[in-house]
Amino acid sequence: MLFDSHAHLNDERFDGDREELISSLQGKGVDLVVNPGACIATSISSIELAKKYNFIYAAVGVHPHDVGELDETTIDTLRKLATENEKVVAIGEIGLDYYYDNSPREVQKEWFIKQIELANELKLPIIIHDRDAHGDTFEIIKKYKSPDIGCVLHCYSGNVELAREYVKMGCYISLSGTVTFKNNKKTKEVAREIPLDRLLIETDSPYMAPTPHRGKRNDPSLVQFVADTIAIEKGISYEIVCESTKESAKRFFNIK
Repeated sequence: MLFDSHAHLNDERFDGDREELISSLQGKGVDLVVNPGACIATSISSIELAKKYNFIYAAVGVHPHDVGELDETTIDTLRKLATENEKVVAIGEIGLDYYYDNSPREVQKEWFIKQIELANELKLPIIIHDRDAHGDTFEIIKKYKSPDIGCVLHCYSGNVELAREYVKMGCYISLSGTVTFKNNKKTKEVAREIPLDRLLIETDSPYMAPTPHRGKRNDPSLVQFVADTIAIEKGISYEIVCESTKESAKRFFNIK
């Protein structure tokens, strides 16, 4: 059984068939899903989704695209959402995005740090979004993350050398459908070289659909292709990858 450690099932692209899709997942081998928020509204809808389905868990946080108009009440709101809902298992997704730069970089950094500090306070793991901001993301995590909280680099896009540095810090690396892309040698190397017990798998659905579904809407059932590619790159069985990544994700999110 598979654990999709990062999906956005509350995305509008699922509005037409959400209930039918979610109800089919366990029959397709998906045992557990974590659904992170990207703003206050999607954090709330993630919680509602988790309340409705016992195998879905939520994370709450504000994505770097959406931090431009936040104020101090935001942290209080996130704190309340996290502490009053037992199915909230992480703060995320949070981080930096220098590709789109939808929010000023200094503002992104400010709110990234504030949300890490909230996670430290609540002793919850953090789910990191890092796009074209590898250096600043690494330095902020290194400086501000408490050693006793978990950290996962979601949809990892860095090189293997940086991944090794994160592993030394006790972080996890989560691989998405991009690892299945034929010419993505960098992420395939990460799949080969990073220890299996430090890897998680995800879809980031509805985005990042794996080969052979590239360009189509992604969903958690397609996380099998991520696991299969890791198995091929490591020269081990698909079953071992599924079992290890599921147990690692349960440990990371403290799901019994």
